[in-house]
Amino acid sequence: MSNLKALAYKLRKDTIDIIMEGGGGHIGGDMSVMEILVDLYFKQMNISPDNQDSPDRDFFILSKGHSVEAYYAVLCEKGFLDYEEVKSKFSKFGSQYIGHPNNKLPGMEMNSGSLGHGLPVSVGIALGNRMNGKTSRTYVVMGDGELAEGSVWEGFMAGNMYHLDKLCAVIDRNRLQISGSTEDVMAHEDLFKRVQSFGWHVISVDGNDLDELDKAFEEAKQTKGKPTCIIANTTKGKGSKVMENKASWHHHVPSLEEYEQIVKDLEECRSMQG
Repeated sequence: MSNLKALAYKLRKDTIDIIMEGGGGHIGGDMSVMEILVDLYFKQMNISPDNQDSPDRDFFILSKGHSVEAYYAVLCEKGFLDYEEVKSKFSKFGSQYIGHPNNKLPGMEMNSGSLGHGLPVSVGIALGNRMNGKTSRTYVVMGDGELAEGSVWEGFMAGNMYHLDKLCAVIDRNRLQISGSTEDVMAHEDLFKRVQSFGWHVISVDGNDLDELDKAFEEAKQTKGKPTCIIANTTKGKGSKVMENKASWHHHVPSLEEYEQIVKDLEECRSMQG
């Protein structure tokens, strides 16, 4: 697992370089969600460029689509996209590499924009796969600020109603959104009990700890008769004190001085994983 821990910091650097080239990006949430994406794409999911059109593949939806820069970095590392092309074209006029997932690109199942749609769509995918006799799993990653959307809770109700045990939702619980603390904007505590009350199996973990995440995903696979929600407690801006736990870094382009410090911090974190 140490190689994946180091990879998460390497991909954080790739993500920041994409943002620097594009002149914009949701850097804070990119940094918090990275271990979740790394564990799913490099350990858990049956998905690769070779089987991306197979009906038997696992399905992934990034509902917090504004963290697409991290998603690009992961898909490039996995071989779906070319990193240099993404970096040079991201957020440029006429580019297909836009600031939210674009399902015209390899490896991306769903477009996003307005928040709150990923879980309901994932419920539909999981239900459709079961009706078609597939054993595929469906994963969706949401932001905690997104939980203010009513469609999310309709998705939680439907997931329980249809006993979708091959559906796994992950909440990136970094406790910050563009307007400040989630608990000041629209409080979610006690989130564990709230989701559990909708009939889901709920697991709470350190979402920046790959060992804890991996155990949670394995537990989700063993859970029968109900879907699983993993509350991944993360740090917004994870990897550098320049960014960590600062709402102002929800959407921010580092200055050159900030960039150099962030890169230095990320390299130190990466070297500690070996």
